[in-house]
Amino acid sequence: MVVKTKILSSKDSENIRACADIIKSGGLVAIPTETVYGLGANALDARAVASIFVTKGRESDNPLIAHIADADDVKSLVSEIPEVFEALANKFWPGPLTLVMKKNDTIPYNVTAGLDTVAIRMPNHKVALELIKTCGCPVAAPSANPSGKPSPTKAEHVLYDLDGKISYILDGGECCVGVESTVLDISGETPQILRPGGVTFDELKAILPNVKIYMQSETEELKPRSPGMKYRHYAPKAPMTAILGKPEKTAEYIKSCLCNCKGNKSAALMFSDYAFDHPNVITFGSSDNYEMQANRLYDALRMFDDMDITEIYAQVPDEQGLGHAIANRMKKAAGDRAVDLTSVL
Repeated sequence: MVVKTKILSSKDSENIRACADIIKSGGLVAIPTETVYGLGANALDARAVASIFVTKGRESDNPLIAHIADADDVKSLVSEIPEVFEALANKFWPGPLTLVMKKNDTIPYNVTAGLDTVAIRMPNHKVALELIKTCGCPVAAPSANPSGKPSPTKAEHVLYDLDGKISYILDGGECCVGVESTVLDISGETPQILRPGGVTFDELKAILPNVKIYMQSETEELKPRSPGMKYRHYAPKAPMTAILGKPEKTAEYIKSCLCNCKGNKSAALMFSDYAFDHPNVITFGSSDNYEMQANRLYDALRMFDDMDITEIYAQVPDEQGLGHAIANRMKKAAGDRAVDLTSVL
């Protein structure tokens, strides 16, 4: 069914109520958060949640995140609250941290992809919080784009991707973080980072000295416990190659690739302090400015879709701090296409 999609200003409280009414009635609305725009539905309504998967073309074994407006709302969604929850919520909520805990029967199993755990987050965005409060229910909201493509950080991105598929996009401005939340599993004895994001490993380790980064073993068949674990994501139309290593070496490699390309069909995503003059080079921040890189990454990847190119080479930041999340997204976008120059002196 094709509908006329409208962008609504979040400055008008009537628009927020209109979007909340759609969610309460089982419909979908694109909503702003500080990380990316989400495709929101009532997380307690299995039929509404199912429409998220259909609209996005999302695999059914890829769990969703339930968004709440108050930390106390967790009590109605989980079967047990881990001891570490309060310290984490006090420090990082509202914010880009998703916590995985044991679910109760309130949460439909299609939200959790059949798992006995549920991922929950309290976004740090006043429009999102007001909308969730007005809905009176948790809101399941993966990124508001077709699965596998770059996530939207502007209302216009959502309109480009989902025009005709949803009624409303609630415009809350450009997302300030720009990459998805960190997903931390606290349902077991050892806290595990399942997906890096806006809260860094070092920030978590200051509160949880035993926190680990999940690493899949070679023999393990992956059943994703978090969004972003299993499938290729964030990819532009043209195939992208992730170039790993020191920025001076990766810049040199990329320059040789583009300068030897006939017909200007190659493009590059580069750090602004290592970029060179070429019509197909897009920059996304300096090599040491992870916050800017995160904020601009998805917008930059989307720019390539409007260019007449056949391949993209991308400088990947080192994996310090927020760089870990940015590198994760870029490697996912590249799939198995990577050039590792880390050993080049």
